[in-house]
Amino acid sequence: MKRIVLLIATNLAVMLVLSIVVSVLGFDRWLMAEGINYVSLLWFSAIFGFGGAFISLAMSKFIAKMSVGAHTVDGSEGTTEYWLVQTVHRLAEAAGIGKPEVAIYQGPANAFATGAFRDSALVAVSSGLLESMSREEVEAVLGHEVTHVANGDMVTLTLIQGVLNTFVFFLSRVVGFIVDKAVFRTERGVGPGFYITMIVSQILFGILASAIVAWFSRQREFRADRGSANLLRTPQPMIAALRRLGGLQTGGLPDAVKAFGISSESRLSQLFATHPPIEQRIAALQAAR
Repeated sequence: MKRIVLLIATNLAVMLVLSIVVSVLGFDRWLMAEGINYVSLLWFSAIFGFGGAFISLAMSKFIAKMSVGAHTVDGSEGTTEYWLVQTVHRLAEAAGIGKPEVAIYQGPANAFATGAFRDSALVAVSSGLLESMSREEVEAVLGHEVTHVANGDMVTLTLIQGVLNTFVFFLSRVVGFIVDKAVFRTERGVGPGFYITMIVSQILFGILASAIVAWFSRQREFRADRGSANLLRTPQPMIAALRRLGGLQTGGLPDAVKAFGISSESRLSQLFATHPPIEQRIAALQAAR
């Protein structure tokens, strides 16, 4: 879950920065000078919307490692690290992807995978996960993360985020323009009312967009669970790992990668949860047997 939350948070931050840059450079004034040119505004929104999403994706590995303090291992550090690297690489080969970079970070039980490309991803696990689970359970979690990479989930979510960013960018400026003209009575161009309303609208629409991304993320988790079961040729290790997670205090991940972790400890509404309840995931695996 960690990776998705980090991706979403990074995307929102990038979009807010881009929006400020656009306003400072005067592009908004140019677009609204003679009223709204909806076609130009839509193209403009798409460029910045998808640009923001792909910037977030390109930064995902760096942000993920920095946010949790993960350090890369190559297997030479000890027997646990050697087993971890070999297991990830074996699962990656079985899934038909390149060997991911492997990292460990200090924290409660959790794991995540991220990266812009299937053949150069990052799989990271916490010290808490390695200490609290059997190797078979850890292998199931690694299979779950490798499946995320093999399914191209980061790219899929980035494309979804890009579409949503486009409409957030577009609608926030339309609302800002309407409020500026109707309430603040600005006659030519745009005034302060436009910028205030636009920023507030962008934040609110961005939150709604995050809920939509979270919904897609929840559907993705069921597929990753099934992928782990397929890689290990049995769902039992993944079921055992999920049950173990259900009894542990799992580590909260930074927002940019939260949706790509193995577990979510979000106390927010299910509307914004990036992972389904563990009970539902176990039931889905049991039903698929």
